Amino acid sequence: MADTIQSTTSSDASAGQPTGSVIRRFFRATEIDTRMLGMVGALLIIWVGFHVLTGGLFLTPRNLWNLSVQTASVAVMATGMVLVIVTRNIDLSVGSILGFTGMVMGVMQARFLPEILGFNHPAIWILALLTGLVIGGLIGTLHGVIIAFLGVPSFIVTLGGLLVWRGATWFVTSGQTVAPMDPNFRLMGGGTEGSIGATWSWIVGLLACVAIVVAIVNARRQRKRFHFPRRPVWAEYVLASLGCAVVLGAVAVANQYYWPINIARRYAEANNIEWPEGGLLISQGIAVPVLMAIAVGVVMTFIATRLRFGRYVFAIGGNPEAAELAGIKTRWVTVKIFALMGVLCAIAAAISTARLNAATNAQGELDELYTIAAAVIGGTSLSGGMGSIAGAMLGALVMQSLQSGMVLLGIDTPFQRIVVGAVLVTAVWLDTVYRARSK
Repeated sequence: MADTIQSTTSSDASAGQPTGSVIRRFFRATEIDTRMLGMVGALLIIWVGFHVLTGGLFLTPRNLWNLSVQTASVAVMATGMVLVIVTRNIDLSVGSILGFTGMVMGVMQARFLPEILGFNHPAIWILALLTGLVIGGLIGTLHGVIIAFLGVPSFIVTLGGLLVWRGATWFVTSGQTVAPMDPNFRLMGGGTEGSIGATWSWIVGLLACVAIVVAIVNARRQRKRFHFPRRPVWAEYVLASLGCAVVLGAVAVANQYYWPINIARRYAEANNIEWPEGGLLISQGIAVPVLMAIAVGVVMTFIATRLRFGRYVFAIGGNPEAAELAGIKTRWVTVKIFALMGVLCAIAAAISTARLNAATNAQGELDELYTIAAAVIGGTSLSGGMGSIAGAMLGALVMQSLQSGMVLLGIDTPFQRIVVGAVLVTAVWLDTVYRARSK
C-alpha cells in the first residue's frame, strides 16, 4: 500500500513539472552526454541540409556508405590525437607520417617483397603492413623522446616532422607514384571486395548489440559492487534500445548499397548465375576500413578508460605538476602517447593506400588539420585533461560530412578549406564558452 501511494505521488509530481524539468531528469537518469547529443544534432542538421541542397543525393545508401569509408582513416588518427591533446600537446605531423608510411608500405608490396617472395605471395600484405606499423611507431617514439627528454615543445617538433617526413616521402621513390597494391592489401580500402556482404554485416550488427547489452549489464554490476549510484532500470533499457537501433540501422543502410551492375554481371558470368530481369542485387555490406576504424575506437576507448596508462594520460592533462609529484613517469607516458600516435598513423595509411590502390606523394596532405579538428569538435579541450574517443570519431564524421556535401554541391576546394577552418575556430570558441560556464 505504501509503495502504491509513493508511486502515485511521484507520478503526480512528475506530471505537474514543466517539460524542461522532465527533460533534465531524463538526461540525468540516462547520463547521456549533452555535448555528444548536441554534436549528433548538428550532424543530423548537416545531413538534412545537404540532402535538400543536393536534391536528394546526400542521404542515399551509396553516399552514406562512401562517407563511412572516407571517414575511416581520419577517425583512426583522431582517436590518438585525443590523448595527445589531453596531455596539452599537439601533433602536426600526422598527415606526413601517414604519407611516408603509406609510401613505404607501397614500395614494400609493389617492388621489394615481390622480388623476394614472388608476386601475389600471401605474406606480402602482412609484411608490408607490419613494416609500416613499426616505422610509424619508431617515428612517433622519436618525436616523443625529443619532446619529453629534450624539452622541445611538441608544436615545434611535430611541425618539423611535418616537413621532414613529407620530404622523406618524396625521396623514397623520387616523387613517383607506386601502384598497384597487393590484392589482399586492397581489402583494407573497401570497395566491392573490401566489404563483408549482407549476411556477415547482420551477424556483426547482432554481435555489436549483444556487446552493448553486456557492457551495460556489467557496468551496472560494477556500480553495485562498489556502492556507486545506479541508473534506473528503465534508463538502462532506453540506452540499450538506442544503441541497438543505431547499430542495426547502420547495417540496414550499408546493405542497401549494391554492387555496380557491371561488376555484378561479371560475377554472375564467372559463377554461372543466370542474370535476372531486374538485375542481380548483391549488397556491399559494411566496409572493412569501417570495421577497422570501429575496432581501433573500441581498443582506444578501453585504453583511455580502463587501463592505468589512460588514467595517467588524463591526470597529466589535468595537472602535470601534481601528476609528477604523485609518482607518474610523465616523460615516458608522453613517449608512449606519441609512439601510439605513430602506429595509428600507419593504420590510417594502410586504409588510405588500399583505398587509392596507390601510394602518392600528396597522400595525407592537410590530414593533420582534419584530425585535430575532429578531436576538438568531438569535445577534446585544448587546455588538456578532457577528451572523448567516441566524440573524436563523431567529429571526424562531421568533418567528412561537410567535405562530402560541399563536393556534391560542386564547391571549389579553396572555399571548402575556408569552411573547415571556420568550423574549427567555432568549435574551439564553443569549448572555451563551455569550460567557462562549467566553472
